[in-house]
Amino acid sequence: QVQLVESGGGLVQPGGSLRLSCAVSASGFSIRAMGWYRQAPGQQRVLLATFSSGGSPDYADSVKGRFTITRDTAQKSVYLQMNSLKPEDTAVYYCHIRTTWANFWGQGTQVTVSS
Repeated sequence: QVQLVESGGGLVQPGGSLRLSCAVSASGFSIRAMGWYRQAPGQQRVLLATFSSGGSPDYADSVKGRFTITRDTAQKSVYLQMNSLKPEDTAVYYCHIRTTWANFWGQGTQVTVSS
């Protein structure tokens, strides 16, 4: 059984920071990728940052230089440090893992950037 639980969302002013956490429970599964997506109202879910085949993470252009993804070595948790937040970063943020056979998502955590 796979379970992903996000935390750390909330309301922040423009220019502020938030750190999202995702606790990963995937005993018996081989994790091929770990990352973060977001979905704004009326828009598709988009990839923000991910660890996949290589050791270094990949970032969407929209968050490069502002967001940093990290994980623990046992792949029990993945984090997203978000700095210099903008109103357009407002969305529901989802933790994601890809195993050998399927994709799994957390329940999502709301991030609202507003003054």
